[in-house]
Amino acid sequence: MVKLLIELLLAVFLHPIAFLLCLINLLGRGDLTGLQKLVWAIVCLIWGVGPILYLILGNGAMW
Repeated sequence: MVKLLIELLLAVFLHPIAFLLCLINLLGRGDLTGLQKLVWAIVCLIWGVGPILYLILGNGAMW
């Protein structure tokens, strides 16, 4: 039970940070069109999976 609580707290606090880092990276990328940036921003909203997909499939970086 404690492990589940810790995992939930980590997800709540770390996902917004990862999401913001993805958005910052998206804004600085010149190789994507505006539509592609919008799609990746929406994908990054998916809780817990979006930033990971962006890193793996979108050739993104967190910093």
